[in-house]
Amino acid sequence: MGVVTVFPSADPAIGTVSERVDMKLEVVVVPVADVERSKEFYSKLGWRLDADFPYENGFRVIQFTPPGSGCSVQFGAKITSAAPGSAQGLYLIVSDIAAARKNLVTRGIEVSEVFHPGAPGAQFRNDGGGRIGGPAPAHATYGSFATFRDPDGNGWLFQEVTTRLPGRGLGNIDVATLTGLLQEAEKHHSEYEPTAPKHQWSDWYAAYIVARQDGKTPEEAASDGKIHVEGKR
Repeated sequence: MGVVTVFPSADPAIGTVSERVDMKLEVVVVPVADVERSKEFYSKLGWRLDADFPYENGFRVIQFTPPGSGCSVQFGAKITSAAPGSAQGLYLIVSDIAAARKNLVTRGIEVSEVFHPGAPGAQFRNDGGGRIGGPAPAHATYGSFATFRDPDGNGWLFQEVTTRLPGRGLGNIDVATLTGLLQEAEKHHSEYEPTAPKHQWSDWYAAYIVARQDGKTPEEAASDGKIHVEGKR
C-alpha cells in the first residue's frame, strides 16, 4: 500500500496550517450544588464578581475572577451536568505562596499548610500522601503548593512560580491590547513626569503595565510606577 500525503488546504475560507488563531482560555466552569452558598464563598475569597445573570427558564450564570487572573470561573444553575465537587486540580499561580495562603486564612478560608511533593503528583492526592511539609528547598520555582476546597469539594491548588521556564507564562497579550496599555501608560506618565525625579521612562512603564495586567486600576498602576521609580533612587 502506498504512502498517502496530505497537503495543507489552499481554500482561503479554511486557511493553511501555517496560520495561527489565538485561543485564549478565559473561563472554567465549576460544578456546584448550592448557587448562593458558592457565591458567598467565592466572594469571601476576595475575587471580583463579574456577573450574576438569572433567566426566566431557571438558567443562572455567576462569574468570578481571581486577582490578576486572565481566566475566570463560572458556576450557576443549569450550567453543567458535571457532579458538584468534581472539579479538581484547579491551579492558582502565585509568586509568594506564604502570602497567598495568609491572605485566605485571614478571610476565614481553610487552607492546607505549604508543602512540596515527595513524589511526582503528590499535590493531587486527596489523602495528602506523599507530601513534605514546608516549601520546596530554596523555594524552587514550580515546587511549592497549598490546597483549599470550596463548599462542594472542588479542589484549588496554589503553586508558587518565581521564575518561569523559557517560553511559558503571560506571553499571549495581543498587539491591540499592548498598544492600548502603552498609550494609557504614556498619558499617565506625562502627568507624572513634570514633578518626577530623573529616571528611565522604561522603569515607570514596566511597573505600570505589570500593575494593569494584575488587575489594578490606572490610578493604582500610576502609583506603582511612581513607587518603583522613586524607590530605586
